[in-house]
Amino acid sequence: MSRSGEAATADRVDLALVLAVDGSASVTYEEFGLIAGGMAAALRDPTVVQGLVGGSLLSLLLWSGAGAQEVITPWTVVRTAEALHAFADEVENMPRLVRAGSTAIGEALLAALTLLSHMPVTAKRSVVDVVGDGRSNDGVEPGPIRDRMASAGITINGLCILHEEPDLVTSYTDSVIGGPGAFVVTCRTYADFTEAMRQKLTREVNGPIV
Repeated sequence: MSRSGEAATADRVDLALVLAVDGSASVTYEEFGLIAGGMAAALRDPTVVQGLVGGSLLSLLLWSGAGAQEVITPWTVVRTAEALHAFADEVENMPRLVRAGSTAIGEALLAALTLLSHMPVTAKRSVVDVVGDGRSNDGVEPGPIRDRMASAGITINGLCILHEEPDLVTSYTDSVIGGPGAFVVTCRTYADFTEAMRQKLTREVNGPIV
């Protein structure tokens, strides 16, 4: 039985997960499609399905520059494979509602924090997935927001696409990721994104190593 299934009750789940996706100008429309398709494929991976089904809470957030954050899919309680596959379908077909502007990771974290403060059920663990290909260059600095979230027990993990900024991991480590068991996964190109996302989700559904 998955950890989610062991912990879930009618009003409690093991994991609340915000998928926070970069929609800034550095992401072309072709690359955006690869992110959406790759993330959906990772969510359909049998190991990920096993970990999430039984009791998890998922939402999809698209972000770009300051003031450009949109909740694409609100909180969805996942207790069956059918519910997870329906959520994956929404991820795969996510509209690019935000303008292709600058990169405001701090603003994205604030939007994720707002989402987490309005969960319909209680979650044992809260995780924010920040997926992006560039460092923050707009809006509030992400570091202090990261620190506030980490102090509240929220984990922020990163998936860095390194095709434009090979040293992006350093920036994410310094000012984006934090909280229990936080980590960064990388991929060199968008073609490698699906596997990186699958590895990331697999680690997250299993929880932090203690």
